[in-house]
Amino acid sequence: MSLLLREALLSFRRTPALSVLSVVAIAFSLFTVGLFGLVALNLRQALRGVEERVEVVAFLFRGTAPEAVTLASQDIAQFPEVGDVTFVSEEQALAQARRELVEFKDAYRDLQVNPLPASLAIGLKEGFRDAAHVAAVAERVKGFAFVEDVRYGRDWVERLDQLRSTSTIVGLLIGAAFALVAIVIIGVTIRLTILQRAREIAVMRVVGASNWFVRGPFLLEGIVKGLLGGVLALVLSYVAYALFRGNGSGPLAGLVFFQPLHMLALLVFGVALGLLGSLVSVGRHLQDV
Repeated sequence: MSLLLREALLSFRRTPALSVLSVVAIAFSLFTVGLFGLVALNLRQALRGVEERVEVVAFLFRGTAPEAVTLASQDIAQFPEVGDVTFVSEEQALAQARRELVEFKDAYRDLQVNPLPASLAIGLKEGFRDAAHVAAVAERVKGFAFVEDVRYGRDWVERLDQLRSTSTIVGLLIGAAFALVAIVIIGVTIRLTILQRAREIAVMRVVGASNWFVRGPFLLEGIVKGLLGGVLALVLSYVAYALFRGNGSGPLAGLVFFQPLHMLALLVFGVALGLLGSLVSVGRHLQDV
């Protein structure tokens, strides 16, 4: 193993310009993936903030006994999708309307009778804020006799589902495209290295070296290049993140960077691309030398 690693590292000394160029090319390919990953991560963060506002509101008939509301709240809180249940009295509903609907503040101020009913605000757990689960909870809540109406913003929740699905599909497609570019770049650089060492490889075969012994240094070279490209891509991604975030006081101050697990995933992705690119190139071209 140490011999294979030494041979792989010697390749960097034999062709330093080509090695540096290939690492930089891989890094920029992974950097593009990393940039898109940052966009996807922050978009997901923003969507999570919007998702937290998804709730089912059950409006209650006037005169409903408090004991019935308490028991129903405890029952609803046991639903596997439900995170919390909050009772909003008629007075609290009116105060909230006056606070949030400022365009109607004069109308609400002159009211003789409070027209707003009491309600139960039902928050959902993360992972259950899609249209199907929200609709299922709303349908079950409708079954309580004292519930007059149930609202949850069906159109808005469905649009949120579509946005989640679209961002996921676009992310996979773009990530796959740049991964393919990285594989091609690694394959080309390995191919050039093979051609440069054609005579040496021929001698190794004459003295009885196995195919895996011949291939080993090239595979390790691809892994090293992928790892170095991943590290450089992480550095570039952080520089881009810092530039966009600025001093932390602008509209992009809430941007977040990769967690350690995300950074490890990008490095592993770079290593996997390096190994795959090397395998493809070595398998196709060693027969020609």
